[in-house]
Amino acid sequence: MTDQTAAHELSLTRIIDAPREKLFRCWTEAELMKEWFCPKPWRVSHAEIDLRAGGANLIVMNGPNGEEFPNRGVYLEVVQDEKLVFTDAYVSAWVPSAKPFMTVTITFEDLGGGRTRYTAICRHWTEEDKKTHEAMGFHEGWGICADQLAELAKRI
Repeated sequence: MTDQTAAHELSLTRIIDAPREKLFRCWTEAELMKEWFCPKPWRVSHAEIDLRAGGANLIVMNGPNGEEFPNRGVYLEVVQDEKLVFTDAYVSAWVPSAKPFMTVTITFEDLGGGRTRYTAICRHWTEEDKKTHEAMGFHEGWGICADQLAELAKRI
């Protein structure tokens, strides 16, 4: 990783008391994603996942005041139960997005005993994009989502 990449990076790491296979399912099954992907009272109204390198995804988040935020992206790398890499630089079938914002790497490291080191890394194209993401509440929002993810993984 270059210094420039690190300068545009936000990350969150948690030790979650659930096996990585369950966490991976929560990230890759549309119906499960709807249960945890955004901090309440926000919700996911629609999720489409084509889980393969080059496959598109669409997650529609809805706010309590009628806000609607469709998030389109493409998977760059999928390693079963270990790693997901996706970006909003493309919207589908390698069609560039109007404004790429970030590439996300999610890793699930097996710690044994049904515990997982969960890491989410968001790499932004510019320092301005990173600061925008921080101002949107990256640390709080992704932290709440990680808690919701952990709770769901324990139930499934």
